[in-house]
Parts: sequence; C-alpha cells; structure tokens
Amino acid sequence: MEYVLKTNALRKEYGKYKVLNGLSMSVPKGAIYGFIGKNGAGKTTVIRLICGLQEPTEGEYVLYGIDNQQKEIEKSRRRMGAVVETPSIYLDMTAGDNLKEQYRILGLPSFDGIDGLLNLVGLGDTGKKKARNFSLGMRQRLGIAIALAGDPDFLVLDEPMNGLDPQGIVEIRELILKLNHEHNITVLISSHILDELSKLATHFGFIDQGRIVKEISAAELEASCRKCIRVTVSDMGALCRTLDGKGLSYTVISDSQADIFGSVTVTELTLALHQENCQISSMQERDESLENYYINLVGGEKHE
Repeated sequence: MEYVLKTNALRKEYGKYKVLNGLSMSVPKGAIYGFIGKNGAGKTTVIRLICGLQEPTEGEYVLYGIDNQQKEIEKSRRRMGAVVETPSIYLDMTAGDNLKEQYRILGLPSFDGIDGLLNLVGLGDTGKKKARNFSLGMRQRLGIAIALAGDPDFLVLDEPMNGLDPQGIVEIRELILKLNHEHNITVLISSHILDELSKLATHFGFIDQGRIVKEISAAELEASCRKCIRVTVSDMGALCRTLDGKGLSYTVISDSQADIFGSVTVTELTLALHQENCQISSMQERDESLENYYINLVGGEKHE
C-alpha cells in the first residue's frame, strides 16, 4: 500500500510535559483518515509537526517518501494544504480577495483558478460580501479554498466541523467527499463529531496520551463493531446488578438506557429484572457505534 504520510515514534515535549509519546501512524494515499482522540491527546500537535509549524523532539515523519530531516521536505509540503485550528482569513476582504492574497503568498503567476476554487467550495456567488459577514460554515469553506490554492493532493483539516450548525456540517461533509472522490485528494481530518467521521472516513487512527492505540480501515471497523441491544429501563442500578450477575458486557448510555453486548435471552433478562422490580420500556437491536468503539478502546469520557 502507498502512503502519503508515515510517522515513526514521534515525540514532542514542552519541558517535562510530553504531548506526543512515540506516535506512529500511516495515512494511505487516497484515504479519508479520521483522526480521533480526546482533548490533549496530541492531534493538533501532530498536525502542526507535519505542516512544519513545529519540530519534533524525537522521531521522524515521511511525507510523500521524503524524511522530515531532508531539505526536500519543503517540496513535499507544497503538495499539502491545511486548515489548522481556525481558518486563516482576512475578515475585511471578500472571498476572492482572500484567495488573491494566498496566490501572491504562494507566488502563483495568475489568478485564473480563483473562480473555479470559489465555485468548488460553494462560494462562487458571494461577490463583494466581506468575510466578516459570512456564516461560520462559509468561513470554514473559505479556509478550505485557501488551503486548496496551491493545488495540493493532501488536505489536512483540524476540527473543520467544530461549532457548525447541522446544515454547515452537511456542506463540509459533502465538500470533503467531493474533494476525495472527484479530485483524488487524500484527507486527514481530526474531529470530535464521531458520527460525522463515521460517514466520511475510509480509515481511522485512535490517539490516546500521545500514542496511536489503533489504526483500522472502515471495512475492518464495521466487521469488528459488535452487535448490541439497547434497553430502556426504570432502574439502571437493577439492570447493572443483573447484567453483572450474568457476566454480560454493557455500556451505560444514560440514567435509563444501556447497550448490552453478547448473547442475550430476552425472556430470561425480563424475568430477572422483574424480580428486581425493574421494568423494560423498550428494547432495540443496534450495531455498536464508532463512539462506543472508541470508548471501549481508550476508556474514560466519551469524546472531546
């Protein structure tokens, strides 16, 4: 398999604080790679390192076959576009003028591609409207357009859906899929909106405490995600005692809901709960979600 990015035992320390602790990951060419981890796990630090905004304390990364210690790494980085943390845009400029500034920074010979870029990200009709009057979703799409100005084939997006309303999330999702499917752009995307990542990603990397704890393709993830039964009950304590007594694996969702994994005999469970004066108000078979897979993998809080 060909990889756009490979990191090997990356470490990043600030004094005694270790942000990355031997992180190794591989992003296949043509993939949409979902980068998942809690706040402080090191996602943004990884992104800043591969973009050349910071240097690793130890370890290395290879971008398009070029090691980060080689001078040619700058040529590899020219094949990248990135939106790190927040879009870098001039609020007092139009979308077109923002792109012209980026073209000047990159030393591009003409502005010929600007209209096409604006149409690609859905901003072709913004005219003289200043970016300060854009919605958050429009600003995010403008940031992506700026990242695409150098015609990259690797796009890195740090929390591109953060703070967006449902319509904005759909627009970003459709744009990412279009860039990947129609323009053959490999995408590395970090996001805490796991439900959206599950609709996008072809591969996943789970980071915890500065290390990759699991890399898995979407197909492998689907095969490994367990079936479960989601139950709604009147007494969660009684349900937990009953399931513990039967040695069944489960995840508590709320004060009244839980997902039960493994083979469950409905009649037997109902009778056991009845003896505990606990009523089942609903029961539904489900596939384990990406969020539950992540929780079971790293433990602790649900997500960022």
